[in-house]
Amino acid sequence: MFTHWRWAALLVCCTVFAGDTNWPVYGGDEGGSKYSPLKQIHRRNVTSLKVAWTFSTGEPLTPPGQGRAPAFEATPIVIDGVMYIGTPYGHVFALDAATGKQKWSYDAKIIPGNYGDFANRGVTFWADPNAKAGAPCRHRIFLSSIDARLTALDAATGTPCANFGDQGQINLETGLKRGPEYKGEFEETSPPAVINGLVIVGSAIADNHRARSVSGEVRAFDARTGALKWTWHPIDTANTGAANTWSIISTDPKRNLVFLPTGSSSPDYYGGLRPGDNRDANSVVALNATTGERVWGFQTVHHDIWDYDVANQPTLFTFQRRGQSIPAVAFGSKTGHLFLLDRTTGAPLFDVEERKVPASDVPGEQASPTQPVPLMPKPWTRQSLQADEAFGLNDSDKTWCRDQIAALRNEGIFTPPSLQGSLIIPGNVGGMQWGGLAWDRDHNTLIVPVNNLAAVIKLIPVADFKQARSTNRIGAEITEQKGAPYAMSRILLRAPSGVPCTPPPWGTLAAIDASTGALKWQVPVGAFPGMPDAVAAKFGSILLGGPIATAGGLVFLGATLDPFLKAYDIETGKELWRGQLPASSRAVPMTYQTGGKQFVAVAAGGHESNLGKLDNTLVVFSLP
Repeated sequence: MFTHWRWAALLVCCTVFAGDTNWPVYGGDEGGSKYSPLKQIHRRNVTSLKVAWTFSTGEPLTPPGQGRAPAFEATPIVIDGVMYIGTPYGHVFALDAATGKQKWSYDAKIIPGNYGDFANRGVTFWADPNAKAGAPCRHRIFLSSIDARLTALDAATGTPCANFGDQGQINLETGLKRGPEYKGEFEETSPPAVINGLVIVGSAIADNHRARSVSGEVRAFDARTGALKWTWHPIDTANTGAANTWSIISTDPKRNLVFLPTGSSSPDYYGGLRPGDNRDANSVVALNATTGERVWGFQTVHHDIWDYDVANQPTLFTFQRRGQSIPAVAFGSKTGHLFLLDRTTGAPLFDVEERKVPASDVPGEQASPTQPVPLMPKPWTRQSLQADEAFGLNDSDKTWCRDQIAALRNEGIFTPPSLQGSLIIPGNVGGMQWGGLAWDRDHNTLIVPVNNLAAVIKLIPVADFKQARSTNRIGAEITEQKGAPYAMSRILLRAPSGVPCTPPPWGTLAAIDASTGALKWQVPVGAFPGMPDAVAAKFGSILLGGPIATAGGLVFLGATLDPFLKAYDIETGKELWRGQLPASSRAVPMTYQTGGKQFVAVAAGGHESNLGKLDNTLVVFSLP
């Protein structure tokens, strides 16, 4: 029988096969729980998992011309035995979910550009409830491609839907309040959301290029025709831009709500041109899906000058308190704070206090005097680092790290960027990154991946920008922040050997009681390149990707720098199994069942080229 837990609405329009359990959207369901009721694979037999099949996209691993290497970060979706997956170069593949045999492919013919984040995290499915059986484009696949196009494809053939937009496409650069200056400044990296006949898209905007950056509006289009239905603007764009929704959007069709995770206003590290809190930047905002009207918003960082985006998909879950079931939403920040809110009102479920934080000493900057800190759950990532705590594998590294930290402005979390250089902890990779959370409803547990790495941020007077870039010997990212009086330099704080100066573990997986906020367990995951075997497992790895949970009592996670998909016990965090991948994975895995057999799939694309091998292979595991 058909077993997906939230797919009943499509029974009227979809053919269902016995033994099938779908993974119909990026996060497993509309609310991004990343949970599956499947339990054919469980804690007692997971060690028997083997590679069932693989699929290579065949795309180049280096971009034509300049720019970043492509990032194969897609989470496939599976609908009734067919898998759909998108790629950085704008290909969509439809595969037999049992064998990996290709059914069709589509090529968006991406125009090369200097893309800020050359990635694609997947595609979205929609079934038109009003279309007749067998009608073209009755079932659609939506692709948001890196070059800012929204394309609707016939799920059966891969042919563009001619009645959507302009022959199947919408140019998303059209109609912006303020558009891009160059190709690649405005991008699409995450799949769109679909709710009640609307397809909703945010955008990715290149960081730190200019103060008056591209506007970060979110738009809703008719899923059938492509007609624009509404536009929501996160901020006043007179002197700033961005505050865009670049990560995954969640929806609640029952309550007709859309949940947007927003990033920082531009530029990231200087806010003198955008005074005030910059409301709705660095927030989760709930909109009325029909009208786009703001229902509520919750800001995690006021007047952000640290690049502390809400990078992960808001996770909808049920909060239990004194016998009551409260619809709730959980989301993490790069600060390492996890916020739990009432889904309908945005009210915190645990107290959040405004704490006094350090003032900026940069001329023209007015940092927020306070920042919101949840009292529960408590942060379980490091938020301060003193010189005498510096880490190193040897005395030379430790001394170097200690001297660097001692020379920086360093007052713990929310230390403002400075002209001398500031230690920022957590750094710009988090805390919690775009891989997001999983909610295991059987154990009432939120599964949270966390990074634990400090960064160094330095503001550079604009007159010194060119010299700073030409004399950069340490590999720092130095960008102009055009229109602001300061450029910026940022780099993760690592010793000359490459070892982080932050004490390990550098990446952990944590389990949180979804009703009390209490920490159940926390374990290091993965291995950082170059670590001695004796300590690698204890030190962990940076995490770029997210977990899923299953009714088999398992948590699956790639995300680390070592090339494995791993399975953990939901009750203890113990690693039970690891499957070899051709490269590391910075994607969210998924699971599905077809023909009575459960499969687990993950994209193995690698991380940055200096951190290991790049690849473009989808790897699918099953029991023998």
